Amino acid sequence: MNVSPSAPTGPILPSISGPADLKALPADHLPALAQEIRDEIIAVTSTSGGHVGPNLGVVELTLALHRVFQTPDDQFVFDVAHQGYVHKLLTGRTGPFFRKLRQTGGASGFLSRAESPHDAFGAGHAGTALSAALGMATARDLRGTDEHVVAVCGDAAFTCGITLEALNNVVSSTKRLIVILNDNEWSIARNVGAMAKYLNRLSTNPTYNKVHGDLERFFTSLPGGHDMHRVYMKWKRETKDFFVESSLFEKFGLRYLGPVDGHNLDELIKNLEFAKQCDTPILLHVLTKKGKGLQAAIDHPEKFHGASPYDPTTGESKKGKPGAPNYQDVFGQALTRFAKADSRIVGITGAMPSGTGLSHLAEALPKQFFDVGIAEEHAVLFAAGLATKGIRPVVGIYSTFLQRAYDQIIHDVCLQNLPVTFCMDRAGLSANDGPTHHGLFDLSYLRCVPHAVVMQPKDEDELVDMLHTGLTHAGPAFIRYPRGAGTGVTIKDQPAAIPLGQAEVLREGSNVVIWALGPMVPEALALAERLETEQTLSVGVVNARFAKPLDRTLLLSQAACIPLIVTMEDHVVTGGFGSAVLETLQEADCTTAVERIGWPDSFVEHGSSVEVLRAAHGLSPEAVYQRILTRWRNHRHEDVTADV
Repeated sequence: MNVSPSAPTGPILPSISGPADLKALPADHLPALAQEIRDEIIAVTSTSGGHVGPNLGVVELTLALHRVFQTPDDQFVFDVAHQGYVHKLLTGRTGPFFRKLRQTGGASGFLSRAESPHDAFGAGHAGTALSAALGMATARDLRGTDEHVVAVCGDAAFTCGITLEALNNVVSSTKRLIVILNDNEWSIARNVGAMAKYLNRLSTNPTYNKVHGDLERFFTSLPGGHDMHRVYMKWKRETKDFFVESSLFEKFGLRYLGPVDGHNLDELIKNLEFAKQCDTPILLHVLTKKGKGLQAAIDHPEKFHGASPYDPTTGESKKGKPGAPNYQDVFGQALTRFAKADSRIVGITGAMPSGTGLSHLAEALPKQFFDVGIAEEHAVLFAAGLATKGIRPVVGIYSTFLQRAYDQIIHDVCLQNLPVTFCMDRAGLSANDGPTHHGLFDLSYLRCVPHAVVMQPKDEDELVDMLHTGLTHAGPAFIRYPRGAGTGVTIKDQPAAIPLGQAEVLREGSNVVIWALGPMVPEALALAERLETEQTLSVGVVNARFAKPLDRTLLLSQAACIPLIVTMEDHVVTGGFGSAVLETLQEADCTTAVERIGWPDSFVEHGSSVEVLRAAHGLSPEAVYQRILTRWRNHRHEDVTADV
């Protein structure tokens, strides 16, 4: 007797408190649940912002994974983990916690081992999943347990060198690993390079798996068929595709399945069940539509990769207060202007033309623009090679992503003193994104490198001056600036080169002098005014401009006559700008008191805003005011005691 599909009697998502509830759900209810999940993601991200397209694209895939496997016993490793919202909703993180996504007290925008036992591995940068999953699978084999490990990798992850390094080690490390290739043709921007073209050929060749499937059925039908099939697979690898061309992944020893429609639950579940039984590493190629369920996200995949709050009906971004241009656009427009005047100037990005502002250059001068994909190491080394031939490369990159190319910075750029300019966006906090995206460590990791010039502007006009300075400097230059809008100052028609290591005195003072860097300069000026008005203190302010080289002459001259120096930086205090001031004073045997203001020696969580996080870590304007005042009073007390 045929039984018609049963219709859900009410909302399903509120009843899902964990994977067991999903497994108990009738299969014909899954499409309705998929729609509810999409509706919830759209409702939440339209208010809080977030990674819209990546999550809408993996709804069915994540449902299938949780139907076939059992977390936390089985482990899923999501590359970047910015497509983990569906996983969160299926593992007990619904309701108010999810609705405060990326806000203080709510769910992280990425996966985090501290947030849930279902999050097997934390991430925030691309390309890490395959290596981590391979390590976990190898550890399982060493321990003699039998859980499954599944790596969910976007196609853009395969432009990362680290993913290819892991791929090269799979068969020598384990016999059981499942790799999901989530192929939507996009990272943040459209994928570039030979790998993207290769995957496109695979995804548009429907005969590939049919031929391999027919051969598998033929060999397994013979006497001793399974042994014959293993011999065939080994023979095919060793004879370079004797019967039919192998996929690239089979050349690395992974059995290739696909391509599979990533929005067909029945096909996904069938293929995952098959992969679950295999005793060889499997790569399942899944084709998904980034942004599925929201037409605006499909039409504008780059914008909706990581979106600010938007109207869920029209897809239009919700208008904030009109104000100053974003630093990224000031940089991109200035670089384009300079590049038009000098054909030697080129811009390089790692899959982030819009996020860095280099889209301005790409549109105006495409031959002077290079997107190398998610390959930061290559981007920096590529720039070094260009610089040896008289080109003036500018690498536009987020501070947190430049960490991935540290060896290339030291070994290939700075050691050879090559004229590469690095423009480091998101220096400081990226509040909603959290610790994987905060740019709080660059001063520390750059100050120690010989030949590096490290600077930070107080406003947009100074950013343009610093870009001009970097492009005329004979060695490596690093410019850091924060996320978001500038101060609204007018940008000069003609930039001015800044003498290397020269600070700018903005306000004279005799009791205290505040050395501030970048966005801390306006705060320093406001603090100085308040301390003078309320405490009758004479407070000077210096716009440091350079973290390296430091203006040693000015610093020592002030330290000789001003009792207290305060440093302010949007960076960790450990090894940062304040440390540079202390080191300079110590080398000169100067004992002037120093109060360092900066982020603590810890990973800063995500939060609703920079202001909320500063308040949580004792860095609000009021807290800083009290710190300076307390340090001044203690210092004066020490002086009086010494006199007595």
